[in-house]
Amino acid sequence: MCRLLAYLGPTTSLEKLIIEPEHSLIVQSYQPRELEGALLNADGFGLAWYHPTQQTDPFLYRNTSPIWNDTNLPQLCRYVESNCVLAYIRSATPGLSVDMNNCQPFQQGELTFIHNGFIEQFRHTLYRPIREMLCDRAYQSIQGMTDSEHIFALLLHQLETNSGFSLQEGLQSTLTILTELAVKHSVKLLANMVVTDGKQLVVCRYATTGSAPSLYWLRHQSHFPEAVLVASEPLFEADWVACPDPAIITIDLNCDLQTYPLDCSTNSSVSIPVAS
Repeated sequence: MCRLLAYLGPTTSLEKLIIEPEHSLIVQSYQPRELEGALLNADGFGLAWYHPTQQTDPFLYRNTSPIWNDTNLPQLCRYVESNCVLAYIRSATPGLSVDMNNCQPFQQGELTFIHNGFIEQFRHTLYRPIREMLCDRAYQSIQGMTDSEHIFALLLHQLETNSGFSLQEGLQSTLTILTELAVKHSVKLLANMVVTDGKQLVVCRYATTGSAPSLYWLRHQSHFPEAVLVASEPLFEADWVACPDPAIITIDLNCDLQTYPLDCSTNSSVSIPVAS
């Protein structure tokens, strides 16, 4: 079921986010505390980060090896600094191969995206319906075969075909479509997601049935002042807050965090934000 991490705040080293925490993603890869449906996250990992001072597309570093097995990672994390970071460790869904095209984060232009969860029996259920809905740009963006990348493509489609959509509106619309498809095909959808353009984080915790995977946020912690962290599991002892389930959360560079509950009974979003 994978584990994820997102950071938005003052420029910091990847070392502080990826290497140093006592319950880092490296530890979570072999000793997760809240992982369901798997024991390890050993099927690859990836990082996305944004240049702290220049307007440029984000940078990616991905590997199909377990994160604990990459000897280059500590040196990379010592060198790289960023004010917006996504990180991800993978536990591959059975039947979906471990190769570079299936590694997250996914990136298109200024956007990067990570997803923790799954679409039940994806290749036999929603694979074709999703692809048939996509505009050409979104369709051509798909390089692998995972449900996660197809969800990202559907989000890109919503942003491409609905002029003026914010990331939040695009994600809400994507969830509505996915829920309708999941109900129609009688399959389960788990969708903890983070999408960013380097200036904001838009986070989702969602499941069509039952509870969504674990997800937490932390703001203004002493080691990360004026910053927000989002993680599948707390990285260290602190006042982590469990993300509402189901909900969309938006976070901007001022650490303004807004929660938008999702009405699962009607599959529609509540439009008025709840201050956090």
